[in-house]
Amino acid sequence: MRKEQNNIFAGIDWLSIFLYMILVAFGWLNIYAASSTEETRLVFDFSTRYGKQVIWIALSIPIVIFVLFFNAKFYEKFSSLLYLICMVVLAGVLIFGKKINGATSWYSFGGISLQPSEFAKTFTALALAKLMSDRQYNLKLKKNQLKAFAIILVPALLIALQPDMGSVLIYFSFFFVLNREGLTLSYFIIGSLAVILFLLTVYLGVKLTLILCLTILTLYVLYAQYKNKRFVRFNAIRIIGVYVITTIFLITTGFVYNHVLEQHQRDRFDILLGKIKDTKGVGYNIYQSELTISSGGFAGKGFLEGDRTLGNFVPEQDTDYIFSTVGEEWGFLGSSLVIIVFMLLLYRIIYLAEIQTNKFSRIYGYGIASILFFHVLVNVGMVIGILPTIGIPLPFFSYGGSSLWGFTLLLFIFIRLDAHKQYDW
Repeated sequence: MRKEQNNIFAGIDWLSIFLYMILVAFGWLNIYAASSTEETRLVFDFSTRYGKQVIWIALSIPIVIFVLFFNAKFYEKFSSLLYLICMVVLAGVLIFGKKINGATSWYSFGGISLQPSEFAKTFTALALAKLMSDRQYNLKLKKNQLKAFAIILVPALLIALQPDMGSVLIYFSFFFVLNREGLTLSYFIIGSLAVILFLLTVYLGVKLTLILCLTILTLYVLYAQYKNKRFVRFNAIRIIGVYVITTIFLITTGFVYNHVLEQHQRDRFDILLGKIKDTKGVGYNIYQSELTISSGGFAGKGFLEGDRTLGNFVPEQDTDYIFSTVGEEWGFLGSSLVIIVFMLLLYRIIYLAEIQTNKFSRIYGYGIASILFFHVLVNVGMVIGILPTIGIPLPFFSYGGSSLWGFTLLLFIFIRLDAHKQYDW
């Protein structure tokens, strides 16, 4: 191993930076297309949203330099402290934060608003990497699993109190990291079954879903007894437990859906599952987004030629629905290219994570890959109508300083850690 140089750019992965720059630049072009009008086309008009995004992009440069300035050991040594500070900041926003769109998620400083939940993902990934990279840590032990779950759940609960349920969902992406480090697939199977049962309950109702599930369970038990399966023969209590847990889960799901979720949230699930069709109310955004994307065809209408984008048919088109602008102006080809660039960045991060000489760096690398993947999957799925409307941004594309800076911080900490792999820890 060589001694580390003082040059902060030594050993950094320029391919990851190049892909980052492509996404940020193309993202700004689409923000410009979505937020400009024929009267306001000046690139450096800082009173416009696309003009403000130029400022956020410019200010990302000192953030990158600041991140690269610190030695990689700093991020491992102080990851727990950074996590605790972030949790205090997240809790503080509930008291001192500014309420926007029904959620108290922002700190307001003069004319600038910052959303701490966008940065919490980074520090959660660092804290999780710190915990799991300890030589004494064994993920197969239940007590250690609970420690990892606690690190993930604390920020998720604080964000849920704001409430910002879209950001809460992102924390499920950390289970990909846990699985990579040895967590059994049983958690994913149980989680997947819970999602399926939830959707069935929404679609069929509690009674019909309960009858269906209990019938399937009973048929399986009878079949297992006939085949002399050991599970049924020696674990009758466990089987009864499955019946009880399934019943409680379905009843609880029905109660939460009917009495806890807001009407507009229930409507979104009903629209997704085809129970109702609403193109003017709650379903307006998705409906207009689908029309906007489909109007782009194979090659798109061209930059600044999207009539539906110029007509502001899709609300929030420069933030959560920015991908609809890509679909209309750049078509299937442009949309595919965006997805390909994201996938190349994810592949590069995973590849670099696998060749790390330090376990902390590897786990953190998988953490950011999981976060980015989940963001892209959910945001694009929402915009094209295969997932319910969930307010999370498309990385490096959606308008906003908090989002851009949060993802920049997330990525460049890993680039710094990766640059350090050739030196002594």
